[in-house]
Formats: sequence, structure tokens, C-alpha cells
Amino acid sequence: MTTVGILGGGQLARMLALSGAPLGLRFLVLDTAGDACAGQFAPMVVGDYTDQAALAEFASKVDVATFDFENVPAESAQWLAQRVPVFPSPRALAVAQDRLAEKTLFRELGIPVPQFADVPTREALDAAIAAIGTPCILKTRRLGYDGKGQFRLKSAADADAAWAALGAQAATVGLILEGFVRFERELSVVAVRGRDGEFRAWPLTENWHVDGVLSASLAPAQTDAALADTAHAYARKLAEALDYVGVFALELFCRDGELLANELAPRVHNSGHWTIEGSETSQFQNHLRAVLGLPLGDTRMLGTACMLNWIGQMPGAAPVLAEAGGHWHDYGKSPRAGRKVGHATLRAGSANELAAALARVGQALGRDAQVAPVIERLG
Repeated sequence: MTTVGILGGGQLARMLALSGAPLGLRFLVLDTAGDACAGQFAPMVVGDYTDQAALAEFASKVDVATFDFENVPAESAQWLAQRVPVFPSPRALAVAQDRLAEKTLFRELGIPVPQFADVPTREALDAAIAAIGTPCILKTRRLGYDGKGQFRLKSAADADAAWAALGAQAATVGLILEGFVRFERELSVVAVRGRDGEFRAWPLTENWHVDGVLSASLAPAQTDAALADTAHAYARKLAEALDYVGVFALELFCRDGELLANELAPRVHNSGHWTIEGSETSQFQNHLRAVLGLPLGDTRMLGTACMLNWIGQMPGAAPVLAEAGGHWHDYGKSPRAGRKVGHATLRAGSANELAAALARVGQALGRDAQVAPVIERLG
């Protein structure tokens, strides 16, 4: 029986383990926390990602390794890759971990990006602001996610405050200044590439965020086919350039009909959770198929779908489960402000049916504000 090792034990690892059960797979998770939620469904090795003893134990028990999140040190991934197959590759992981390397690759591939500049010093920040203009956003090059590690500058007068907030990290994780994008939509392509180079993508997804954290995802995005084709072409170009194996997400801004790349997530992605019930093959099972060298599954949609994230604490499940296309996911986490603790997916045969279901669920759960922009988009 094949054992898949997962670095990181959060909800993504948990859902990978659940989706791999029908394939007869076993799993082993390496995480720094003994109570990581994936440990409820798979045995764990508890240790730091830089601990070679923990990595050696992990490597000795798995046939292939993958990731639950992108902040596993690339050096640790490279160490593992000398002992077991690791997908996606340490190179892809390293690029995605560094916003400067990531944006540079996008630009080299002809994928449009907002203006950006490396900010190694306080003086470099002033120069970058002068070149890019305001508003702009100072970000850590590494480790930031869900809106963390960022400072928005409304004018050049905010430079001192931005440096006070993040400047200490310039020498450790690095800083990058990016032009602020006044976008109309946030979109994502969730795609998969196999060991043999086969590429597939799910329909373009539209996303809404609150305080930097994903709140809702709608698939397919209500947009024209040409825009979706362009997004998928960018994702394919990126996957081929990195010789990528597995699932990834390309996050995009849409401004005046143009797509600008925001980030690459080298793993299964929150905006693809709807694929569990909303597509022929979920992102989780296709990721496993890819890293194991198995044929990829069909990514066609089954109707139209919306995923709602539960942040902080779980609401009541009954209103979602009362819907014919309602599906509930509790990650088994303790409540905590800002923490992703679960999600729900509503699937329907038409946009009108989905909008009606979202309205009922939003009203019953007191989540009208969360579902309102999705309902408006559905028309």
C-alpha cells in the first residue's frame, strides 16, 4: 500500500487524506503541532520542518511527499527530495515562497503583474515609492498570507509608519513594494499538472475576501469565455515553466478587462474547495493522482457552486444541510478569531437556483453580508 507524506497538518492535509481513502492510500503527516487537525485522520510525526531527525523518520515511512502549505523551508524540501520523490518540486516551492522571485517569473513569462520593487533598505523604500507611486502596499517577501505581513501606504507620508511596522524584517524575510490595484474582481485558476505533463484546470473562480481572508468563492465565475481562456493560458504557461506536478492556484486581479497576476499558491487551495462536490474530480484527489503519476480526473463542473468560508467559529449546520445541494465541512479545530474552522458548499443546477439557496442560508445563519455579493453577481 502506498503511503503519501504531507508536510503540514492543517485542513488541506486533512482533506487530502479523506480524498485519498477511496484510492487505498495511507498518509503520514509532519507538523510542528501535536494537535494539528489532519492528525484526526492520519498518523503524525511531530517536529520542526528543519529537524533532520524528524525529516528522516518521515522520509523512511513514505513513498512520496507533498505539501499542505507553502511555508515549509525549501531547504527541507530539497533534503527530502534526495531521499523520496517530492511534488511539487523544491524549486516551485522556493519561487512561490518569495514574492520577488514570483513576480519576476510572472513578468518573464509575459504574465501581467502590478508594478513592484525590491525594498532591502529604508532608502530603497523611498525610491520605490517615487517610482511606483501611491497608493501602494509594502509586503514581506516571505511568510505572509491571509493579509498578514502587509502595510498599505496611502501617500509617501506613510513611509515611516510602514518601515516601523515591517522594516525589521527586511534583513530576514525581505520586503517588496507593490502598486495598489484598483480591481473590479478577484479571480483564481485552480489547475493541476501530472508527472507526464498533462494539464487540466477547473473553471475560473471568483473570490471575495474580508480582512484579507477568503470569505466566498463562486464557480464558474460569471465572466466572458475569452477572459477565462486567458487565465487558463497563464496557468498553463506557469506550470510548464516550473515543470510543476500537482495542484496549484494562480490568484488574479481583474482591472478594466485585464488580468494581473497576484500570487501563486503551490498546493491545493481554499478557492478550490468547491470542487469536492462541484466537479467531477476534486482538487484534492487530482493532486494525489498527479503526485502518484496516475491519470488525472475530469475537471468539468457539476452545475454551479459557491463555497462559504467559516472563520473564527462554526455556525449551525442545519440551514446548509437542509438545502438539496448543501454540503458541510467541519475541520475539527477549536474556535479562534481569524481562524479557518470550516466551510460549506452550495451546488445547484442554475445560477438562479444557487442564488435562492444562498439567500435562504444567509438569512438563516445571519450571514446576509457574506452571501450578498455572490447573489448580486449571479444576477
